[in-house]
Amino acid sequence: MNTDLIAPENGVLRRVLARWPTALAVAISIPGFLGGAPAAGALAGSLGNALMMLPLAYLTVAKLGRRRATWPVVVSAIAVVVAARALDLPSPAVVLSTLALAVLVWSVADGQLRRDGCLRVQALGVAGFGALTIAGLALLATRPSLGVVVVAAGWFLHGVWDFVHLARDAVVARSFAEWCGVIDVLLAVQLLLLL
Repeated sequence: MNTDLIAPENGVLRRVLARWPTALAVAISIPGFLGGAPAAGALAGSLGNALMMLPLAYLTVAKLGRRRATWPVVVSAIAVVVAARALDLPSPAVVLSTLALAVLVWSVADGQLRRDGCLRVQALGVAGFGALTIAGLALLATRPSLGVVVVAAGWFLHGVWDFVHLARDAVVARSFAEWCGVIDVLLAVQLLLLL
């Protein structure tokens, strides 16, 4: 048996485990690259509706000031998207935007938005990604190919946002920033390949 693969000092398994967020993102993305993804318009609609989940998570974690809250916040945001779809509520983008607005109002009311530069950056992120969400969803209804490109751009740019936060070791858990950056970029590429 070749023990070089699992030797603690230089093993492949050790390197994969150290990069588990990247490995998980790639594993989740593989079916889409193997033909398991829906048509570009359907995928873009789904991803466009979920795009606000990403900046909402950053904003909420920045508001709480607790990086260890990252994964619970993300799981909660995913649950909101699933529940909004299952219960036939307004689009997940509307529900997520409403939650982001509530966090912003809370931050204004307690004065944290004025005092905390990091929170202000996340608020700007919510505004920017919110604009991309609205533009992407509106264009999907009128000019579908352009809408797909705008939604893909939103996911790609959020991947860049993640990698900047990963490099700065700021706001969210490093494991989330790595995982989210990789999956965001891979989803953007999938969307563009489906065009």
